[in-house]
Amino acid sequence: MAPTHHSTAWDDPATRRAWAKLVTCAFLGQALWPAAWLGLLAWYVVMSISWTLWLFFVPLLYTFYRAFLQPAYISWAFHTRRLLRNYPWRVFEEPESGIGDVPGATAGDVWLGFPDPEHPDETLVMVLHAHVRSMWWRRRLGRGYTTEKTAQVRHVWCAGDPRYAAVIAAPGPRRFHVLRQPSPKEQNVTHAGP
Repeated sequence: MAPTHHSTAWDDPATRRAWAKLVTCAFLGQALWPAAWLGLLAWYVVMSISWTLWLFFVPLLYTFYRAFLQPAYISWAFHTRRLLRNYPWRVFEEPESGIGDVPGATAGDVWLGFPDPEHPDETLVMVLHAHVRSMWWRRRLGRGYTTEKTAQVRHVWCAGDPRYAAVIAAPGPRRFHVLRQPSPKEQNVTHAGP
C-alpha cells in the first residue's frame, strides 16, 4: 500500500489512526503495568509460604521494569507525532540495511541507510539499538536474504530527516519506530576507548 500524497504524514487519516493506537497502548500500559506489578506483589506476599513463590519472581521483576519504562513510551509517542506533523511519508524499496559494522552500532544492532537530503548520492546510517520496541524491526532487517518476515519490510516508510530523527513504519502505516542520530556527546561515549 503506497502512502497517499499529503504535505505531511499527519495529514493522512491512516497515519492518525495508527498514531492513536500507539498512544492508546502507551497510556493503557501506564495504567496496566503498575496494576499488574501490584497484583503480583500482593500474590507474592499472600503466597510467601508456598513453593510457587519462585514462579512469580520473574514476572514480578518484568512488570516492575515495564511500569518504570512506560513513561518513556508515552514520551516517544508524542515525539513521533511531532515528526509526523512536520514531514511527509517517503517510501524506500528494499532500503540498505545490515547488522553491526557501522559507527555507533554494536555487533547485534541493526542499521538502515537513507539518502542524505543535502547529498542524495551519500547514505546516512540510522541504528536500531537492541530494545523491546525495536524487536519487530530487528527480526526483519539486515539479514541479507529474503524470508517471509523480511518481505514485510520490503518497503519502508520514512517521515523525517535522517540527519536528525525520523519515524519508520511498515506499509500501512503501522509499527512506528523513531530513529535518531546520536548527539556528539553520545558518539564520544560510544567510541570511547583505546
